[in-house]
Amino acid sequence: MTNFAGYQNEIYLAGLGGRIPDLPITAAGLAERAQAELSAEAFAYIAGSAGAERTAAANLAAFDRYRLLPRPLRGTTGAAARDLSVEVLGTRLAAPVLTAPIGVLELVHERGEVVVAQVTAELGIGTVLSTAASTPIEEVGAAADAWWYQLYWPNNDEVARSLVQRAQAAGAQAIVVTVDTPALGWRPRDLELAHLPFLRGQGLANYLSDPAFRATLPVPPEESDDAARAAILAWVGMFGNHALRPADLQRLREWTDLPIAVKGIVVADDARAVVDAGADGVIVSNHGGRQLDGAVAALDQLGPVVDAVGDRAEVLFDSGVRGGSDVVVALALGAKAVLYGRPWVYALGLGGAAGVRQALRALLGELDVAIGFCGFARADAVDRSAILLP
Repeated sequence: MTNFAGYQNEIYLAGLGGRIPDLPITAAGLAERAQAELSAEAFAYIAGSAGAERTAAANLAAFDRYRLLPRPLRGTTGAAARDLSVEVLGTRLAAPVLTAPIGVLELVHERGEVVVAQVTAELGIGTVLSTAASTPIEEVGAAADAWWYQLYWPNNDEVARSLVQRAQAAGAQAIVVTVDTPALGWRPRDLELAHLPFLRGQGLANYLSDPAFRATLPVPPEESDDAARAAILAWVGMFGNHALRPADLQRLREWTDLPIAVKGIVVADDARAVVDAGADGVIVSNHGGRQLDGAVAALDQLGPVVDAVGDRAEVLFDSGVRGGSDVVVALALGAKAVLYGRPWVYALGLGGAAGVRQALRALLGELDVAIGFCGFARADAVDRSAILLP
């Protein structure tokens, strides 16, 4: 049992000695500081969403439609009374939180994935490693504790299988298949800067280190600039699988015995289809608004997906979480855990490991306090009685 709420006491006690937090505590504050201090390209890639960014805005607005119901007389407001630990897809976590799979962290930190792996291991929460990482699977696995591997399924099954089996060999505890990115969304912030990091060889570490991918190349990419460019073009031709269907999960099951979750589902029928095909989990997500402008807010679809899946699979959530109270809303609607994205990436760029630690401890601290005020002693006991439905 971890006293995450105690973080606020640490901050106040440090204040007696004249020390204040190095970074903003709120997600909005981190975004504002990041815009001022990170490169234009890095900030645009992290912050940007599709089109007019209506989906990203809808994700945030959806949380405003729910209200938590405080129950202070249940004896749960003292931190010692609470246990936030959960088990999700067979992975034990100190709280129902994992860092979302975000690629190309080298835009903000040279060893970003390793830093995040180390900090989440320290805190006892989970991390999900992106296929588009800047550090190879094996290096991150050596630094991580509770971690899952996120697969962008390429249109080459030998490469897909190799990536999955490397992840399992490196200690991954689940495979997360992202299905909402068969192609890149229309992202004006990146377009205005003509900046796509993959074409510069960034975010390709897992491909360039993969034997099955390298076997498709006529010349190793390290041999020359021309060979490196050829490898990038090979990746361009391989990324995105427009033919992927629910039945393909049966093939993935042949490659691994790890739990499989499908990320990028916002329609109940699609959730039922992937569970029928063998998925152990569904992650309700619209990719943080980065793929389709004007799409439905992910939170609005969480309840319907939970109801459709029932007890046949575990449901998780991402897209729009910005604070601990948001996590409580997602749990109340039936999510077993949430994936938390952009704010800790800003913190990584601004403050390295210390920044990530502060951002995650702030989220966990608020979550701990909020669960207590809502009258729950355990995170896995939170249900729809915690919220006023819109």
